[in-house]
Amino acid sequence: MTDPNNKPRTVICVGDIHGYLTKLLNLWSNLRSQIDPESFNTATVIFLGDYCDRGPDTRKVIDFLITLPKRYSNQKHVFLSGNHDFAFGGFVGVLAGEFEAKETWMEYADNEEREGWYKGEGYEKMHLQGRRWGGWIKAKFNAAKGIDYKGSIYDAAPTFESYGVAHGSSEINTLRCSFLKWLLRLVLSHAILVEILEELMKAVPEAHKKFLADMVWVHEEDDVCIETQEGVKHCKLIAVHAGLERGKNVREQLEFLKARDARVPKVTDLSGRKDVWDIPKELTETILVSGHHGKLHIEGLRLIIDEGGGLEGNPVAAIVLPSMKIVRDTDNFS
Repeated sequence: MTDPNNKPRTVICVGDIHGYLTKLLNLWSNLRSQIDPESFNTATVIFLGDYCDRGPDTRKVIDFLITLPKRYSNQKHVFLSGNHDFAFGGFVGVLAGEFEAKETWMEYADNEEREGWYKGEGYEKMHLQGRRWGGWIKAKFNAAKGIDYKGSIYDAAPTFESYGVAHGSSEINTLRCSFLKWLLRLVLSHAILVEILEELMKAVPEAHKKFLADMVWVHEEDDVCIETQEGVKHCKLIAVHAGLERGKNVREQLEFLKARDARVPKVTDLSGRKDVWDIPKELTETILVSGHHGKLHIEGLRLIIDEGGGLEGNPVAAIVLPSMKIVRDTDNFS
């Protein structure tokens, strides 16, 4: 509901952070400076997911995020799961619900060798995305992004390192040529991978595991105001990391996302691209806000807030409603 004095409440949607603490701190400081104190301190703040990987400070990013409810007790904080966070949770074994791990692998089994899925201690009970996250991709260069991979297909090596655990599977790929070296590789790879999982499991604090376990896959808000060319509109808001899948019933998707059913090999609404880009036609007077896509894209009530894309040289951005103001970590408001 809107405030009794008819002043629209402030809703802040923060794009993908990807392990960049300095960017997050600068963005938070800029938001504080650009929003009046009363509105900022009572805002609904929706983080759109992907807190980990690529950047160097995943541990410190999560440390910061989990302190917000205590430091800003009059704000409402929503932490959406991104596809990277889902995979991180799959690796450390905190995904919600029960699922048969091997059933999540079957559809994509042909990709196992190319993507270098994790196959160390505990992999038998690990969700597909956890195995992909903790493994070591054979390709060195990510042609889609124009940069080198950082360890796995998820660029998870910096996350390991932020917890003080080397992404040691890099050592596995250095032993080649002779049969003797190949045999040694098998012996060492198992030992290294066992150590990787055990070390990371110990290094990730329980509070961080709880953060990963508690993240929601979708969030809905009623009566969110947004400034448009026609004036201020009162809308419903749906926030989901990538979007809602084209051609599928929206109500069924929302029910699935609320249930956080990890039995599927991948969650398209957290990881899709073109198939989740647009607002489903059946939604009217509804803001659909996402991150994930490595772009800042605003078209009507479709808001995609991921200007950073996890790239070091790009800013992390947020959008403030109802004003539709974009705030970046790189903004200089002094």
